[in-house]
Amino acid sequence: MEYGFDNSKYLKIQSEHIKERIARFGDKLYLEFGGKLFDDNHASRVLPGFEPDSKLKMLMQLADEAEILIVISALDIERNKVRSDLGITYDMDVLRLRQEFESRGLLVSGVVITHYNGQSSADAYKEKLNRLGIQVYYLHNIEGYPENVALIDSDEGFGRNDYVKTTRPLVVVTAPGPGSGKMATCLSQLYQEHKRGIKAGYAKFETFPVWNLPLKHPINIAYEAATADLNDVNMIDPFHLEAYGKTAVNYNRDIEIFPVLSALFEGIYGENPYKSPTDMGVNMVGFCISDEEVCANASRHEIIRRYYTALGRLAQGDCNDAEVKKIALLMKQAGISTAFRKPTVAAYERKMEEGGVACAAIELPDGTIITARTSPLLGPSAALILNAAKYLAGIPHEVKLIPQEMIEPIQRTKVDLLHGHNPRLHTDEVLVALSMLSRTDDNCRRALDALPLFEGCQVHTTVLLSEVDRKVFKKLGVGLTCDPIKK
Repeated sequence: MEYGFDNSKYLKIQSEHIKERIARFGDKLYLEFGGKLFDDNHASRVLPGFEPDSKLKMLMQLADEAEILIVISALDIERNKVRSDLGITYDMDVLRLRQEFESRGLLVSGVVITHYNGQSSADAYKEKLNRLGIQVYYLHNIEGYPENVALIDSDEGFGRNDYVKTTRPLVVVTAPGPGSGKMATCLSQLYQEHKRGIKAGYAKFETFPVWNLPLKHPINIAYEAATADLNDVNMIDPFHLEAYGKTAVNYNRDIEIFPVLSALFEGIYGENPYKSPTDMGVNMVGFCISDEEVCANASRHEIIRRYYTALGRLAQGDCNDAEVKKIALLMKQAGISTAFRKPTVAAYERKMEEGGVACAAIELPDGTIITARTSPLLGPSAALILNAAKYLAGIPHEVKLIPQEMIEPIQRTKVDLLHGHNPRLHTDEVLVALSMLSRTDDNCRRALDALPLFEGCQVHTTVLLSEVDRKVFKKLGVGLTCDPIKK
């Protein structure tokens, strides 16, 4: 795996920059954390070398100065909104986040329920959290938010909300996902703190788009592809350009809301401490890219991966074709097509050679392409893992790692006892079989030992894989794309 991002430098200068921002405002800084504090796999894919929990590690350097508020919308509680990457509801993820933070020694002050309008589901959730000893606060719906500044900036607006009492100079405001109300929580607290004579400031921590990279840089295009379902659009920040004569990249929602934020800041402080949406940010990622071309190539792969993901969601009825069309347009802007991915081309070629059966291909760290086809015993992804592991371990291709007499009883169990329809072994079943055989078979042990070398490799399959197979590739650190074809 080639690295293009200096993670150590990032941890150092990002924490220093946040400390500088705290000092700028005096008593307290409310820091809106966009994206994921950990499990940030998008960032680690487009910035090879960025560790998925880098932002959490950075925050832990400020642990003695920081506390965390977790925000969830009453609307998301009511409709049982699910995190697609984890498969759990937002209300369950709040508890997961709290446990993760506290297990690392970070202080969680409480949970804020936004968009509250008397929903019984929100009341029940608050009672549940209270029984667990978690302090819960309500932020009420405000008519005309965010444009109705006169009402918002009054005792009938932010003044109606619960006041969250915090004790540390840095208050990190995070949430299970977008649209939860993090910014509203920060602004409400600024109003409440000001009424109590406490000097408090606001800043925003969004990793993407990277403000000091070009608008159409592959890293920034990859962010647009990742948020195609939200219809986010990267834009040149006009306020920054006017104030400083310098180009900076932001996205449409922050730019559109800035005049409203400016009016709210003026209502609270008498002036706006920021001249542009970019000024509000504290993101230092752009200063830690050590090899721009490595990151650009990784981002091109990510754009294509998002395209295939959208195709798969469309095939399953989970999105409309607008998302697919938008990412297809982004691919054109990046100057790439699906043929940019070598394993995609190789998988298609192998499929043609095999008369149309499902196939798979992987590009290994040394640039070697390995392919596999489906068979009566193995699915294409399971066969691919075996073929690639043999190559990486220096085992001749003709060697059979798992004997047929071991595969057949597993197939009978799947079909006859568990009433499954697909007798072929999945990737997890193949890995379990390898593990059992590794006790007595040196080739199986060597094949297992080669699995860490899969990290950073790229795979394409000409069939839509099961959730089990997709999760195995994800755990191996593989960049996976699949054709939206069910078989």
